[in-house]
Amino acid sequence: MGKRIIARARGKGGPRYRAPSHRYKGKVEYNLSKDISVGLVIDIIHDPGHNAPLAIVEFPDGTKRLHIASEGLKVGNVINYWSGFDIGSVLPLNEIPEGTKIFGVETFPGSGPKICRSSGSFAILMGKVKDKIRVKFSSGKIKELNKKCLATVGVPAGGGRKEKPWVKAGIKHYAMKARGRLYPITRGVAMNPVDHPFGGKTKPGIPKSVSRHAPPGRKVGAIAARRMGKRKR
Repeated sequence: MGKRIIARARGKGGPRYRAPSHRYKGKVEYNLSKDISVGLVIDIIHDPGHNAPLAIVEFPDGTKRLHIASEGLKVGNVINYWSGFDIGSVLPLNEIPEGTKIFGVETFPGSGPKICRSSGSFAILMGKVKDKIRVKFSSGKIKELNKKCLATVGVPAGGGRKEKPWVKAGIKHYAMKARGRLYPITRGVAMNPVDHPFGGKTKPGIPKSVSRHAPPGRKVGAIAARRMGKRKR
């Protein structure tokens, strides 16, 4: 009799798969008050829940919020809201010039920064199409967003993070542990048939899509997939 597969064990929960969220600093969000136009960077910190460093921004009303620190941002810098074009400025998409690198893009007005938040990632503002703003992401995908969506000018700090090698397996072990991620991960096709549905010798013609009503031990791969493969443009 085989053991429970990882997908089933993760679904059940437990300390092995639980993220240590009590160590995380908090949620990254924008100040949506139109009465506030500036914020002061009082500290730049590391958060184990984020790839990029975070900036603690204090506003005139005494509130503090976490922002993803942009490249070149320093303690004592002023973050402009709704106007200005300095490093880390937060502006609606229709106020940002074409060709500008942006990050922390909202998916709809008031949603908070959702897209391009990891270190070194950014999007480029392409231009205006009717009442929408066209934004191109690093994947090459172009998305049209509401012109009132907020975004931060610049690139998230910490770019080039992936260029540094892990060197030792132990270093990566602790890095994965900080996020509550299982490491190392064994491929299902490398297991035995008793341990995983993909295990054993190669079986051509067997799809990896599986019914949503399959039992927990069988539910691996593309669950209830409507289609397979990369969508063609």
